Amino acid sequence: MCLSIPARIVSMTDGPLAIVSIGGTEVKASLALLEEAAVGDYVLLHCGFAIGKISEADAMESLRLIRELQQKETGGEGE
Repeated sequence: MCLSIPARIVSMTDGPLAIVSIGGTEVKASLALLEEAAVGDYVLLHCGFAIGKISEADAMESLRLIRELQQKETGGEGE
């Protein structure tokens, strides 16, 4: 089993690298495992690799669930 996080592609380079946004934090990610990807697409990010594309609705729901788990773990509102 692997854990992946939804991220939105912010910009792309000539190679297989892109800048993705995860909750406002931007990081480099490899798009080498995807056939097609474009700026604005949501992807599942695992260990620096985009492993699949997902819809915006699915990305938002996943992020909501992650925030909910964080709140339960910390007993507060989260960040």
